[in-house]
Amino acid sequence: TANGVNALLLNTTGNNNTANGVSALQNNTTGTANTANGMDTLLNNTTGKNNTADGSQALNNNTTGINNVGFGVNALLFNTTGNLNVALGFNSLLQNITGDNNTAQGVNALSNNTVGNNNTANGVQALSSNTTANYNTATGYTALYSNTTASGNTANGDSALYSNTA
Repeated sequence: TANGVNALLLNTTGNNNTANGVSALQNNTTGTANTANGMDTLLNNTTGKNNTADGSQALNNNTTGINNVGFGVNALLFNTTGNLNVALGFNSLLQNITGDNNTAQGVNALSNNTVGNNNTANGVQALSSNTTANYNTATGYTALYSNTTASGNTANGDSALYSNTA
């Protein structure tokens, strides 16, 4: 199902897709079971499957990533091949490219993560500076905010472990 200018424009054999919005799933060719709601959502998806994007440019650069969920403007914007990620909120998991199994809830949560895996951020700007670190959990406003590469940390509460880098 396609509603909007250029929605599912290049689809060839992909099935069970839903695209609502200008250029939603525009470059999809064989990807299946994707849902895109909003302008430029899942725009560059080609073969990725089982993805859900809701909000302008959510999962915009996804190409082959599977089982991702992006709700909010720019959620998982730069994800290309990352799998099993959930981003809820404006700019959540914004820079994620190949990271897998990440969950971000809140404005700018895990927004700078690029290749880090198995991270969970709940709260505005939680784990916002994380780039490559793995297995971190941050709950609360700006929890683990400064952490970039250190793995295996848990922070609970407003600004908990804010300056942590190790």
